[in-house]
Amino acid sequence: MSLIAADHVCVRFGADEVLHDISLKVDPGEIVTILGPNGSGKSTLLRALLGIVPVAQGRILREAGLRVGYVPQKLTVDRTMPITVRRFLSLPTRVSDAAAAEALSRVGMAGQEAEQMTTLSGGQLQRVLLARALLGKPQLLMLDEPTSGLDQPGEAAFYRLIEEVRAETGAAVLMISHDLHVVMAASDRVICLNGHICCEGTPRVVSTAPEYRALFGLGTQGALALYRHEHDHDHAHGDGHPHHHHHHDHEHDHA
Repeated sequence: MSLIAADHVCVRFGADEVLHDISLKVDPGEIVTILGPNGSGKSTLLRALLGIVPVAQGRILREAGLRVGYVPQKLTVDRTMPITVRRFLSLPTRVSDAAAAEALSRVGMAGQEAEQMTTLSGGQLQRVLLARALLGKPQLLMLDEPTSGLDQPGEAAFYRLIEEVRAETGAAVLMISHDLHVVMAASDRVICLNGHICCEGTPRVVSTAPEYRALFGLGTQGALALYRHEHDHDHAHGDGHPHHHHHHDHEHDHA
């Protein structure tokens, strides 16, 4: 049983169809990355899966009682309002000191309880947001552009952290990104989105798919290099080719 699935979902804002015929699922313990350019409907899809945005057609299926940890794209911390990391972890639900300490140590921020949120670097802030999401013992972590604003080493470190969290907690991860400098080859699957699903498969396979090239150009071969040496295993679909999903109005020819 999948943790969460979209079944032929369409989302409309007024007359505008933002997402067309989306079917996808996330299974327990799986890391899935949704890639797409800005305006491709990635955040809308995440919010539809979370039940925040209504679907015009199709349905969202969730495992009963599914525990989701959500890491928002941007958290603006009010600079005039001092709040420590420890207090932030108790918003909106109070947690014990022991639970807070465990969550911080899991994300590499052990002993930072007394730090002011306003003085943290971007990478530290993301780690604290992740720690807070982990407090609810989620079966599924949903991350909206978690590395926007981080430099490449920071981004790579955050992705490694996500892998560790998955290994330690067994949580599945659904992440969205438009940033191809470091595509997470730790992902079991990458789904390429541009209003509809263009293609999906392993990161290595998707990076060579013509639909991906059409969206992102050819300059992305380096995108996977950072991870490929660490994750050079191939779970392509038997024949090594990605699944292709075609939109009715622009079929692609494959040589």
